[in-house]
Amino acid sequence: MLIRRQGEAHPLHRLRGDMDRLFNDLYREVAGWTPFSWAGTRTFPALNAWEDDQNLYVEAEIPGMKMDNIEVVVVNNELTIKGERPDAAREDISYHRRERGVGTFGRLVRLPIAIDADKVEAALTDGVLTITLPKAAAAKPRKIQVKSS
Repeated sequence: MLIRRQGEAHPLHRLRGDMDRLFNDLYREVAGWTPFSWAGTRTFPALNAWEDDQNLYVEAEIPGMKMDNIEVVVVNNELTIKGERPDAAREDISYHRRERGVGTFGRLVRLPIAIDADKVEAALTDGVLTITLPKAAAAKPRKIQVKSS
C-alpha cells in the first residue's frame, strides 16, 4: 500500500513535471525561444480565429504593445504575426516576480481557405489585434440556381 503525505504529488506526476521542464529547457536552448514563444506550454500570442461568409478573422491578445512593434504578413495561405516587446529592466531594482514576456515573438497561422491578400486589414484596440482577411472570390459561397428540365 502506497502512503502519501497530504499535498505530496504522486511520483509519476513529479517525474512527468521533471521531464516537461527538461524538454522545455532543451527546446529553449536549441531553438532560441523567448519567454513569449514558450511560456510553459502556452503559445504567445493567444488567439481566436473564425469566419463568416465574406471574411476570416483572427484576434490576438498582445497587451501593452503598439502597432509600431507589430508586423502582420500574409503569404499564400499563411498569416504571420511578429513583434517585439523591449526589455524595460532597470539595474536599480530587484524583481520579486517576472512573468510578462519580453523580446521577440512570432506566430504562424495556416489559413484554411484562399484569401484576398491585398484587402487584409489589421487594427489594435485595447490590447487586442484584430485581423480581417477577406476571402478570395473562389472561396466565397456561391448560390447555384437549379434549372428544371
